Amino acid sequence: MKDGIHPEYVVTEVTCSCGNAFTTRSTVASGKIQAATCNKCHPFYTGKQRILDTGGRVAKFKARYAKTQEKAAQSGK
Repeated sequence: MKDGIHPEYVVTEVTCSCGNAFTTRSTVASGKIQAATCNKCHPFYTGKQRILDTGGRVAKFKARYAKTQEKAAQSGK
């Protein structure tokens, strides 16, 4: 490796919004990183799905789906 062209690689503390904290190494000069999600709270690792309903999209879908289920049930009688 060439001298003088690489950033300093320092010990860094990462803190998640859920409160989990761990130490790693990074090129961040301050030595601290704030993360939104980590392996303790991310849905992929926990198996828990978070539904973020922006503008009522999930509610609108459920209402439309309920109407089609009602029509199917009435036509089947």
